[in-house]
Amino acid sequence: MKPTSDRNPVVDAVGSAVQRRQIYVLLIVVALAMALGRILAAQLVYEPSLSAPWPNDPGHPRRTWPATPPRPMPTFSSNDRSRWAAVRALVDEGTWVIGRRDRQTGKDSGIIFEDGWQSVDKILNPETLEFYSTKPPLLTFLVACEYWLLKKTFGWSLDSDSCFAVVRICLLTFNLLPFGIYLGLLARLAERFGATDWGRLFVVATACFGTLVTPFLIVLNNHTLAASSVVVAVYAAVRILSEAQRSWLWFILAGFFAGFTVANELPAAAFAVGLGLLLMMRAPKRTQLAFIPAALVPIAALLALNYAELGEFNLGYSKFGTEWYEYEGSHWRPYTEHGNERGEPKRGIDWAKNKENKAMYAFHLLLGHHGWFSLTPIYLLALGGMGLGGWHLVRARSGSDGLSAATASGLSNRAVSYHWAEWAIFTALLSLIVMGYYIYKSDNYGGWSNGPRWLMWLAPLWLLTLLPIVDRLGQWRSGRSLCLVLLTLSVLSAHYWSWNPWRHPWIYNWMDSHGWIPY
Repeated sequence: MKPTSDRNPVVDAVGSAVQRRQIYVLLIVVALAMALGRILAAQLVYEPSLSAPWPNDPGHPRRTWPATPPRPMPTFSSNDRSRWAAVRALVDEGTWVIGRRDRQTGKDSGIIFEDGWQSVDKILNPETLEFYSTKPPLLTFLVACEYWLLKKTFGWSLDSDSCFAVVRICLLTFNLLPFGIYLGLLARLAERFGATDWGRLFVVATACFGTLVTPFLIVLNNHTLAASSVVVAVYAAVRILSEAQRSWLWFILAGFFAGFTVANELPAAAFAVGLGLLLMMRAPKRTQLAFIPAALVPIAALLALNYAELGEFNLGYSKFGTEWYEYEGSHWRPYTEHGNERGEPKRGIDWAKNKENKAMYAFHLLLGHHGWFSLTPIYLLALGGMGLGGWHLVRARSGSDGLSAATASGLSNRAVSYHWAEWAIFTALLSLIVMGYYIYKSDNYGGWSNGPRWLMWLAPLWLLTLLPIVDRLGQWRSGRSLCLVLLTLSVLSAHYWSWNPWRHPWIYNWMDSHGWIPY
C-alpha cells in the first residue's frame, strides 16, 4: 500500500464513490426483494386480538369474528377495496358504478356488497341511488387499463381465483417498480448533496427500510405512487437548477410528475406551484412552455375522468358531510342508528373528533400516536437540516464566504451547498403548508393506518434535508449512535405490521393498552 502522503485524493474519491454505488445497489436489491416477497404473499389476515370475544357481541367496539371462514382476498381494507371495486366495474361491467340501491325496497346490490369486496369508502348519488368509490379516478383508471390487458391476454378476472394474480401483478407495476425508481434516484440525489460515505449510505438505507412508504407497498394506494413521483420531479428540477441542464425534456419530466403528484395528493398543489416558481426564476420561457403544460396533463386527466364518473368536476371525497356520504346505513353518519332515531355518537379512530380538540389532534398527528416525528424520529434530524439550510442561505446571500459556509454545513462545495439550502427551505415551507392544511382541514387520522399516510409523499424531501446533519453527526461515535437509535425506531414503526399497513401504529396500541385512548 502506498503511504498516505502519496495517495491521489481524486483516485480515492472515485474509488469511494464506486464502493458507495455498490452498497446502494445491495441495499436497494434487498429492499425490493423484501417488498416483492410481501407482494407475492399479499392476503388479508384476520387477527383474533382485533376481534370481539366469542360469542359475538353487536355492541362490542371491535369487529366481529367471522362465523365461517371468510373468502381469501389479496386486498386489505375498505380503502384499497374501494379502488379495486371501481377497477372491476370499469373492465367487467363498463361503468364506474360499483353498487345500486333499489328505490322501492332499499336493498343494496352490486360489486361493493359482495363477499370480500365490502367497503365503507363509497358514496351514494341521492338522485340515481348509484354507489361510487370515494377515491379519485386517475389511479383507478390506470390500474383498470392494466387489468383489461391481463384479462384480454390471459383471461384472468378479479371475480375468480385469478384475482390474486391480477392484484399482485398490478402491485408490481404501480408499487414496486415506482419504488425501485424512487430509491435509485434518491441515491443519486444523496450522492450529489451528501459529503460523507456515512451520511449518504444512512439516507439510502433509511429510504429502503425506515419510512412509512415501505409497508404500503403491498396495497393499492395513492401515497407510495405520489412519493415516487415527487422524487422524479425533484431529480429533474435538480438537473435544471444545479447542473444547468436546460433540456426541454427535464422541464417536461419535472412538470408532468409534479402534476401527477397533485393528481394523487391534492395538497401537493403547493409542491407543484413551488417547484414551478423555482424554475420560473431560472428559466421562465421553458417553464411556461414545457413545465406548466406538462403539469396540467395529469391534472386535466383527473378532472376529465371525474366528470366521466360523477358528471361533475368536484371529486367524490369533496362531498364529505353531505348526503352523498351520510346516506342511511353509511359508516360516515356521525351517529349510530336505532330505527329512525339518532343514537349515541359513533366510536373509533374515524370519530376521534368527538373526544379531542384541534390542539390534541395536532399533537397526535406530529408527536403522538400517529405522529410524523414519534413514529419516524429520523425526521427530527431534518428539522436541524432546515435550520441549517436557512442559516446557510442567509450567509450566502449576504455575501459571506460561501465556501466556508458550505464546509460548516457539512456539504462538499459552495454551489452544492447553496442548491441544497434552497431545497431545505423549500421543504420547510412546503411542509408547513401541508401539515397546516391537514391540521386545519381534517379531524381524523386516515382511519386504521400505521401512521400519518397523508404526509407520506413528503418523505423523500425530508430525507434529503437531513443529509448534512447526518454527515456531521457521523464524525463522532456518539453522533452515529444517535442516528442508529433514531433509525431503529423508524424501522420498527415501518415493520410493526408487516402483513397489513391498515392497522394502528405501535404507539397507539401501547397507549390503548394503558387506557389512554378515549375513542
